[in-house]
Amino acid sequence: MDQLLTVDDAERRAEEIVGPEAWSYIVGGAGDERTLRWNRDAFSRYRLRPRVLVDVSAVSTRTTVLGTEVSMPVLVAPMAFQSIAHEEGEVAMARGAAAAETLMCLSTVATATPADIAAAAPGSPRWLQIYVFRDREVSDQVIEQALESGFSALVLTADLPVYGIRHREARLGFEAPEDDVPAIVAARARGGAATEHHSLDLLESGLQWDYVTELRERWGVPVIVKGLVTAEDADLACQHGAAGVVVSNHGGRQLDGAIASLEALPEVVDAVGDRAEVYLDGGVRRGADVAMALALGARAVLVGRPAMYGLAFGGDKGVAQVLEILREETENALALLGCRSPAEVTAAHVKPA
Repeated sequence: MDQLLTVDDAERRAEEIVGPEAWSYIVGGAGDERTLRWNRDAFSRYRLRPRVLVDVSAVSTRTTVLGTEVSMPVLVAPMAFQSIAHEEGEVAMARGAAAAETLMCLSTVATATPADIAAAAPGSPRWLQIYVFRDREVSDQVIEQALESGFSALVLTADLPVYGIRHREARLGFEAPEDDVPAIVAARARGGAATEHHSLDLLESGLQWDYVTELRERWGVPVIVKGLVTAEDADLACQHGAAGVVVSNHGGRQLDGAIASLEALPEVVDAVGDRAEVYLDGGVRRGADVAMALALGARAVLVGRPAMYGLAFGGDKGVAQVLEILREETENALALLGCRSPAEVTAAHVKPA
C-alpha cells in the first residue's frame, strides 16, 4: 500500500474503495464543475509572506471556535449520507474527529442520530448543521435531540433553497440512502413525499433571514450561517444575531459559476468585523491553505471531502489520519511563516498574486 503523506494520497486511496456511484456524490460538483475547480485554484491566486528569524521552537496549532478549544483551526464539515463511504458512517467520523481533538459538524441528513454521535464520542465538541424540513416539527425534533446530547451550536445551511444541477451524479445514477437517514424517515412518516431530487424535496425553500433570529431566540445556543459568499449577506447574518458565518459555496455543488470561497473571504471578513467569527469551507487540501485562510481573516476552516476520504479507506482511524496530516502541515506552515500559533497569523502574511 502506498504511503499516505497528503490529502491527495487519501483521495486516491479512497477512490479505489468507493463505488463509482457513491464516488460521484462525494467528489462531484454542479454543472460543469467550474466552481468546484475554482475553490482549489483560488489558493494559487494569493501568496504567503513568511517572516524569518522568529523563535518558533514551540509552535501550537490549538485555537478556539466560539470559545470551544480545538487542536487546530480545522473542523469537520457537515456531509450527508456518510454511510456511502463506510458502513459506520457518521459514528466513525465522530470518533475520528474526537481522536484528532477537533470539532465535528453533523448533518441533519445524516445516517446516524445526534444521540448516536454523542455516544460514539462523549465529551468531544460538536455542532449540528440544519436543513429545515417543510414540516418544521421534523427539524425541531432533530435540534432538540442534538441539544440534549451536548451539541453546542446550530449551523444553518443557507445555500440550498433548491438542489443544484449535478450532472456527474445523474450520469452515474447515484441514489441517496434515504431509508438510512432518521430525519428523512421521520419526515415521510409524518406525510412528507419526495419527488424529483430525492430527499431534498422535503426541505423548505422559503426560508428568510428572520429564521436565524428565530433559531437563536428559541433554542438559546449560538447560530452560525453557512453558505454565504457576499458582504451583503454577511452583514445580514450579523444583523440577525449570527455568532458565526461560514464562507462557502457548498463545495461547488450548488450554483456552478459562483465565486470561490477563498476569493469571497476578504469581503466577508471586512463586512463582519468583530461581530461574529468567520470560517472558510471549500478547497482546503494543505496546511498552507489553512494558513492562507487564517491570514485572510478566517478563524478556522471546515473540511468535508478530505475527512470523507479518510472515512472511506479507514473508518475512524482514516479520519484521524487525514486530520493529523492537516494538523502537522498547519504546524509546519505556521513555523515557516514565523508564527507560534494561529492567533499570530495576520493580514501581513498574505498578498494577492
